[in-house]
Amino acid sequence: MISSAESVADGKQNVLIATKLAQMIVPQSKPCSASVHLVKGGQSTQVFIPNGSRLYTISQDVEQRLASLMRKKDEEGLQNELIRLGLDAPAYITNEPLQSPPLHALSLAIAQKCNMGCSYCYADQGDFGGPTKNMSLETSFKAIDLLLKDCPESGKAQLTFLGGEPLINRTGIRAAVAYAATIAKQKNIQVSYSITTNGTLVTESDAVFFEEHGFSVTVSLDGIGKDHDLNRPMKGGQGSYDKIIKNIQPLLSLQHKMQVSARVTVTPENTGLPAVLDEFIRMGFHGVGFSPLLRSSDGQNEMNQEQLSALLENMIACGLNFERNVLAGKRYPFLNMVNALKEISRGTHRPYPCGAGAGYLGVSADEELFACHRFVNEEVGKMGDLNNGIQPDLQNNWLASRHVNTQEPCSRCWARYLCGGGCHHEVIEKGRTACDYIRSWLYYTIQANERLSRLKPNWNN
Repeated sequence: MISSAESVADGKQNVLIATKLAQMIVPQSKPCSASVHLVKGGQSTQVFIPNGSRLYTISQDVEQRLASLMRKKDEEGLQNELIRLGLDAPAYITNEPLQSPPLHALSLAIAQKCNMGCSYCYADQGDFGGPTKNMSLETSFKAIDLLLKDCPESGKAQLTFLGGEPLINRTGIRAAVAYAATIAKQKNIQVSYSITTNGTLVTESDAVFFEEHGFSVTVSLDGIGKDHDLNRPMKGGQGSYDKIIKNIQPLLSLQHKMQVSARVTVTPENTGLPAVLDEFIRMGFHGVGFSPLLRSSDGQNEMNQEQLSALLENMIACGLNFERNVLAGKRYPFLNMVNALKEISRGTHRPYPCGAGAGYLGVSADEELFACHRFVNEEVGKMGDLNNGIQPDLQNNWLASRHVNTQEPCSRCWARYLCGGGCHHEVIEKGRTACDYIRSWLYYTIQANERLSRLKPNWNN
């Protein structure tokens, strides 16, 4: 058995390795060409081709030729070299934006109010800058009608409940699910449900309900104990961590059809991520993910470049733990790593970072439609309303303006079709402050994908 002292020593060693890796990766991940990028590490160098997000192992001679052309910024020469190698291909993604894509997911701001006082909250502590209110049953039913109206028979749809704190309107959630399930059964549609909660109001009855309907439940937890309490106090200022951990035990113990994940917003005060990840996995969360705070409602605690560099080191340390566990045949649900590796393996290439403003929209308690839940009550993201439906001009203008090929410096970045240009809301509000961090994290995960595929083939089957 490994002693606690040995575990601490291993953790420190891991952090040192992660720091050295980050120092090498950051300069290597800088964009040199829009059409190719070299990823060093492992037994051989790989060439990453943004067109189709394709990866190929290359010889040292090919690496030297590509590197020389990249240094000269010879894009024509690079294209000719790809042709010579048989790696050219028609454009997987053109400059044509999506046009009026079908709706397949809605989030309902079921409660535009909250019992917590998180200073960074994008929803202005739950009320989205307006009077506190619950979404009426009539409004939620209208939203569900819109979601399922054009969904084909045997199709799929996603219904998400958000706030504020959605469980303030527990009655509304349960009525909406019952209504959606009735309509879905009539049309033979599969509806999936999800909710993001602060965990302070969760009851055993909620856990039973979520399990019955196969909810994906995300609990917001910003670290362990006092670290969490610093970022996520109750409205009166008292801590919330102990109450949350007590309340969510039924969720963790009952999950089968239900899956319960922890979402950690990372601020300058809570960057000790490996310990947080291990603790939350030990608790029984199905997955744990980290997201840096890039835009807060009060401008406080937003991550700067130095802090993002520290975050990268922490993320790589978590990634190394993931690699070690996978090689040992153990499940280690570090969601950032799992999701990145899935996208790399399948060659994900996309012109947008997510479905916001496309197949996914957010609905406010006032029956208005927005590009996503983060844009509720913000004119820049308005897409129509429940009475008149989606306004094609608003939606299509949005999709044209947000296409990654129209964004700078995205159009010159090798990672553009993996990243998609970054969270719309954060970019519109704050610009692209995290590009180095995102590119470096992707570069590391490409390296990790090579190691895992070589050392443990079919590890993710």
